[in-house]
Amino acid sequence: MASLTLDALDLSALLCSRVCHDLISPVGAINNGLEVLEDDNDPSMREFALDLIRKSARTASARVQFARIAFGASGSAGAAIDLADAEKLTRNMFAEEKPDIAWSAPVALFPKNKVKLLLNLVVISNTAIPRGGLIDVKVTGDGDAPEIVIVAKGSHARIPPHAEELIAGTPEAGSVDSHGILAYYAGLVARAAAMTVTFSIEGDAVTIRAVPTEAAVEPAPANAPTSEDDRPSDSEPSDTALA
Repeated sequence: MASLTLDALDLSALLCSRVCHDLISPVGAINNGLEVLEDDNDPSMREFALDLIRKSARTASARVQFARIAFGASGSAGAAIDLADAEKLTRNMFAEEKPDIAWSAPVALFPKNKVKLLLNLVVISNTAIPRGGLIDVKVTGDGDAPEIVIVAKGSHARIPPHAEELIAGTPEAGSVDSHGILAYYAGLVARAAAMTVTFSIEGDAVTIRAVPTEAAVEPAPANAPTSEDDRPSDSEPSDTALA
């Protein structure tokens, strides 16, 4: 299947659409709370409105900060990002969501694109457990050759539809919309970071693994046949027979 390449305008438009989608709900809730404060003098309703505004403002702020790193430039080219900051952003992002977050990673600065990939894969893992559950994030190795393993465990877990094809850049429909842009973008980041992403599922657990592309391809043994033409035929005499 041919790879899909979006032009810069389409890619930026779809990413902006994704960010706006994530912000519509909390920003709308803040507006609703302000309207209650303006129109209702009932103390209990005003307290409810203030609580709604506080909660929604925290959610909106967390999503903006997360998107700034996951989708944005976040500094100059080649910048490094602290994994501790990535953990904080992730926990804040999902503070009001269904999944619990477990996080195990070295205290280190990692290359920007590898951290962007990590954050995008965490969001994708959340879609693998629509009824909530646990997202277990493990990062091992160093910034040059890390291994990222994210296990999303919960009821009715499944590999997100079309995620594998979108990350590979070969969507089945030959196009991508605002629903699939996150996985497509994660694939772009993975290739820029020289990482390969794979999915697997066992029971109620979906595992997303990202490893350096070189490590994902195991070289064949030096003396292994490379094609059927290289294999000895039954009709060919062996060295022993010729001896």
